[in-house]
Amino acid sequence: MSAQNQTRRKTVKDLAAAKGETPLVCLTAYTAPMAELLDPHCDVLLVGDSLGMVVHGLPSTVGVTMEMMILHGQAVMRGSKQAFVVVDMPFGSYETNPDQAFLNAAELMQKTGCQAVKIESGTFARAQIAHLVERGVPVMGHVGLRPQAVNVDGGFRAKGRTEAGWARAIEEAVAADEAGAFAIVVEGVSQDLAAEITNAVSCPTIGIGASPTCDGQILVTDDMLGMFDWTPKFVRKFANLRGEIETAAKDYAAAVRERSFPGADELYRIKRPQKDTS
Repeated sequence: MSAQNQTRRKTVKDLAAAKGETPLVCLTAYTAPMAELLDPHCDVLLVGDSLGMVVHGLPSTVGVTMEMMILHGQAVMRGSKQAFVVVDMPFGSYETNPDQAFLNAAELMQKTGCQAVKIESGTFARAQIAHLVERGVPVMGHVGLRPQAVNVDGGFRAKGRTEAGWARAIEEAVAADEAGAFAIVVEGVSQDLAAEITNAVSCPTIGIGASPTCDGQILVTDDMLGMFDWTPKFVRKFANLRGEIETAAKDYAAAVRERSFPGADELYRIKRPQKDTS
């Protein structure tokens, strides 16, 4: 048996057991090298449709396709060994009806080998989640600020700031939980609302801009690593890789222009046969 097969990935049961216990550590991953670096430290790696903005430079996640999610999902699965890998279902791949959702979810799982899919779960998605779970597809929900709804909301706006919005966020979370979601991402809500949602559902909640009252936390890795000048209010930068990369590129350019790179130790040399002097 290969070493990879001997490594046990985390499972839905492992994540469920974390409810109210040690917080779940979750980050996004889009490439094999990054997945390899993050894997030992994370319970969950999410191949988020945020890759459309982070990797491909799109203005929102709406333009992300199934082909993009499959390509990046395959890369992350190659780079990870123990984390539970979830792949986002992109805009337009699940909203029409439960059968559409299942066919696309099945394609994602078959072609990437991921353990679950994530759906931005308004109340309409209750039927889709139940349909998928009944057919063997683990589903992570997503309530509160839903990036795929950016055009309806007129931007990326925090949720639950009115009585109606507060009630809607709880309704969406309860609907996803009752339909069988194994976990729910709660994005862009107040601490009080995050706590109420966490208490209202039986599955773990994973916060992003939703306070430490959730059962776990997730951030876009590139935000956390300081790859962008601007990040949302809820992001803490644990590094400044943007500055490191800019400095490295500047130093490289200077070395090339002054012909100090490549240096003597960075050159290949021909090994010439020695002459026979006998």
